[in-house]
Amino acid sequence: MAEAELAEKASTSNVKTALRVIEIMEIFAREGRSLTLTELARLLGAPVSSCLGLIRTLTSLGYLYDTGRRQGYYPTARLLAMAQKIAANDPLLERVQPVLDSLREQTGETVIFGKLRDDGRVVYLDVVESLNPVRYTATAGDIRVAHTNSIGRAILGALPDEQREAYLARATFAPLTARTVSTKEALQQELDASRERGWYCNFGESLADLGAIAVPVVFAGTAHGVSVAGPINRVEAKAADIAAALLTARARLEDHGA
Repeated sequence: MAEAELAEKASTSNVKTALRVIEIMEIFAREGRSLTLTELARLLGAPVSSCLGLIRTLTSLGYLYDTGRRQGYYPTARLLAMAQKIAANDPLLERVQPVLDSLREQTGETVIFGKLRDDGRVVYLDVVESLNPVRYTATAGDIRVAHTNSIGRAILGALPDEQREAYLARATFAPLTARTVSTKEALQQELDASRERGWYCNFGESLADLGAIAVPVVFAGTAHGVSVAGPINRVEAKAADIAAALLTARARLEDHGA
């Protein structure tokens, strides 16, 4: 029993350490400046002593460097180079990217490719941002509540009844805006109407000024979704054209992902 408890504690400690490393990099990305050890510890919500060990390790591995004159630490380009290599060899996204780029050119809006996670939330796998100065911005890896997200709704609508019901049974309907769907029954009606129509939408339900239209895509044997998102006035006004472009993109994606 003692050995099992020690193993479990070690595993928990390793998970916490990995999470701390990710959080440190996210803090640098958010702050956009060098940070002292004291600042990092405060932003991380961790003791300076434990933060010091992480910083020393990351520095020794070449992921951080001391900016000098007590100005603190900042990430090197090592992480960027590694991320670029990973992205360049992604077996899924290399097939998806040309279709997303084309869809962005057709619609003029931001295009997102995502899937439903096991916890019932949507994760963005790729984002191709609009070139319009006023646009919706997002990042690959962003996570969204499924039933207020156009991609989430598209995937939920395509799921077998039993799986969709399991999600709806545990969903909470806390309002994000005045237009957020507020009950399980209302969401089910929305999904039914969208399935009949052939496309799914989020008009001001997650963000008041955001409009998004999505369709489900079966890619590599798994349900995904692709959406076009932008300012709600632009997206609503050209909803029919965006939906038609999405359906064409879905056919291309499913051909590539077969």
